[in-house]
Amino acid sequence: MNVFEMREFDGHELVVFGRDPDAGLSAIIAVHSTALGPAAGGCRMWPYESSVAALADVLRLSRGMSYKNAMADLPFGGGKAVIIGNASRDKTPALFEAFGRLVDSLAGRYITAEDVGTTTADMEHVARVTRYVSGLNRRPGEVGGDPSPKTALGVYLGIKAAVRFQLGRDDLQDVRVAVQGLGSVGYHLCRMLAKDGARLHVADIRPSVVEKACDELAAVPASTESVLFEDVDVVAPCALGAILNARTIPALKARIVAGAANNQLAEEDDGLALHRAGILYAPDYVINAGGIISVAHERSGNSSEAQVNADIARIPVRLTEIFERARREDRPTSLVADQLARQRIEQARRQRLVA
Repeated sequence: MNVFEMREFDGHELVVFGRDPDAGLSAIIAVHSTALGPAAGGCRMWPYESSVAALADVLRLSRGMSYKNAMADLPFGGGKAVIIGNASRDKTPALFEAFGRLVDSLAGRYITAEDVGTTTADMEHVARVTRYVSGLNRRPGEVGGDPSPKTALGVYLGIKAAVRFQLGRDDLQDVRVAVQGLGSVGYHLCRMLAKDGARLHVADIRPSVVEKACDELAAVPASTESVLFEDVDVVAPCALGAILNARTIPALKARIVAGAANNQLAEEDDGLALHRAGILYAPDYVINAGGIISVAHERSGNSSEAQVNADIARIPVRLTEIFERARREDRPTSLVADQLARQRIEQARRQRLVA
């Protein structure tokens, strides 16, 4: 396997493989860019079928973090980490301390936090051996902590912006939303949508969580696959990525795709397919930036909850600007967002060279 020739490599600055057999750690850290600052991005724990699959995922995720942080105007570059393992079975304090030592070996070039399969409690173990970690349990009056509710808030506001742009609606009353994935982000999102009167269709690999959403939020259950194709106004992917592809896009009935999952497009051309189908796509790394915005404020150490929420409230403004430009130029929203993100990163890189 030649890492440099992988399609996902895309000019990464650094890729580090970490192994600690005694602790059971097999991890990869990918730093895509530090042009805007130290690379920041969460640590995902997942039972990948192979190390190649894990590498491809971390490379795509870290590039997405570069774009996400650039579009959110944060002083961070993009990075990501993955731990190969089953989050429900393989977690130990020793494993996360070993991961923390791997993070610490990069001397601040990468800052980690929780992601799919990891929690604030896991990050507390990481924090025992490195200071380059965020998303920790917060004390009263401090900002930060679990970023999931903030991610959900940004997605909720982004859905409202997409509904306003595409459907001409200023409210969500009776707007039909299909949510794929009821994890820490997806369930928070469902509660906010239900409070606004949206009619929910929900799916998760855990039947008990689906049942809870049906009882608490009057949601309609669906399978994790069929939920994408429900007769709804909005599809909100909030699980894993690559679910928008040549097979699924032609079967979509929704006029909007706007969710929390990273890397929703399986291929770059899938953004064009959505555009041609008349489906408004909210670029994932723009709409789901609420969590990293919270992490950024946590790192600064001198922010308030009001400041965090004010920055998250800019997400729908950015999305609307992308929507309008895409319509004006007759281009996919995904390509418009990518171009803007790359321009910001390149400008920062050149300024650093001059300095």
